[in-house]
Amino acid sequence: MRNRWLVLALVLFGLTTALGQQSGDEVSPEVQQLYAQARSAQQGGNATLAIEKYRAIIRVAPHIPAAYNNLGMLYFNESDYEHAAEILKRGLEINGKMPTASAMLGMCYFQLGKDDLALPLLKAAVRANAADEKAEMMLIHIQINLKIYNDAAAQLRAFLEKHPNSQEAWYLLGKTYLQLSEDALGRVHDIDPDSVIAHEISGEIDTSMHNYDLALVEFKKAVDLAPNQPGTHMHLGETYWSIGKWQSAAEEFKAELGNDPNSCMARWKLANSLLEENDDSEHLGDPLTELNLAIDRCPSLMQAHVDRARALIRLGKQPDALPDLLLAVAESPREPSIHFLLANVYRSQGKSADAQKEMALYGTLQREASAAVAQQAADANTLKSTAK
Repeated sequence: MRNRWLVLALVLFGLTTALGQQSGDEVSPEVQQLYAQARSAQQGGNATLAIEKYRAIIRVAPHIPAAYNNLGMLYFNESDYEHAAEILKRGLEINGKMPTASAMLGMCYFQLGKDDLALPLLKAAVRANAADEKAEMMLIHIQINLKIYNDAAAQLRAFLEKHPNSQEAWYLLGKTYLQLSEDALGRVHDIDPDSVIAHEISGEIDTSMHNYDLALVEFKKAVDLAPNQPGTHMHLGETYWSIGKWQSAAEEFKAELGNDPNSCMARWKLANSLLEENDDSEHLGDPLTELNLAIDRCPSLMQAHVDRARALIRLGKQPDALPDLLLAVAESPREPSIHFLLANVYRSQGKSADAQKEMALYGTLQREASAAVAQQAADANTLKSTAK
């Protein structure tokens, strides 16, 4: 990552216009001649000769700040960061008001892994020139390296306001937030590793990594510690629900409703579990009752509307399912399953053209969803490669 940062072009200071008071007497004809030779060599792509001439200027006129700036730039562009840092530091001791030299010195320290020395210099460089995105991104990397995550997050948000399509910045922001989250969650664990919230956090982390067996262990511990606390049975039920253990999931959602009767999500997932567990119409009464209760309390819960439509279709009541599906498709027009159910309803009503249209749309959306998943996986691999 460090080797990516190169100064491509910096303005050369004219020796006769960038002099400090103390160096005016040093601009002799010899110095002027050496400067002309150095500039000619640099313009001709001969960095080695240009470096030699600037070093000669410094030997005969050691108080000309611009010579240090230009020599430091040459060393930097040759990736000779040790010499660049040495020369730039000497130049800034003569004249501390050279922003390009200060920024370059910060970049040198970054390249050399001296983040603590680079930090104040690059902070100043970004304040002086907010448009210097290379210096800003380098500052962000330093803040992350030094674990100054709050500052890094703030800097990244500011960067993304100017560059909203920067994948690297979005990746680093996510990485920074993740680290902040891990630090906060670690603090919870340090306070009491056997608390309800500590087990719930561990279970959520296991769930995010699809380690459902471990998640079940953690959520069961939380339930054992606080069986009457809202949320504990919900976590356990959702884990069973994720792995298709519908009966166990339903039992936990029922327990959750005992602790929190107003939970629309628990009531919908209870109904969904019962619906998934039973295919025959004989056992559809319970999920339909729960779905009606969930929709009465939370009419905007579209998943419940879709599931109620599924239950009604299984009962052969396709016309009754249509209002729920039309409401759901207006809310989520690109959800494939809704169009599949609509096709079923239209087919039962003899509306062949509408049914075919919905099935065609269902197929298109399914293919797009599959392609999107594949693209996300490819993007994730690209980001990982970039990070490395």
